[in-house]
Amino acid sequence: MTIDELAQAAIASDALRLRQFTQDWLREHPCITDSPAPASQDPTTRIIAAALVELFAQRSGQASPTWTESIGSLREPLFLLKSASTMPRLRQLCQAESPQPLRRRNLFAPANFLEFA
Repeated sequence: MTIDELAQAAIASDALRLRQFTQDWLREHPCITDSPAPASQDPTTRIIAAALVELFAQRSGQASPTWTESIGSLREPLFLLKSASTMPRLRQLCQAESPQPLRRRNLFAPANFLEFA
């Protein structure tokens, strides 16, 4: 399982696949600090990968991998829940409560995003 695959599932708004990939990835990478950078050169994939890895590192009390430091943020906001595009209250909730590793890269999701993956 690669971080690229997680990022692609997030881009596709495939919540079920993203949760499963997250479980697999976390099982394969218990030391998040040492996890490899995404192979993709696609900026969106790299940004989402960095945000997810930083989120997992924060939640597990680990340092983020150094490769995340060189990755910027999206120009336009991206909501990681498909339903946020049609539900204004959910969209507002995501904007207000999105975890910091996501928000700083212009990604938005509920505060408990992928906690129960």
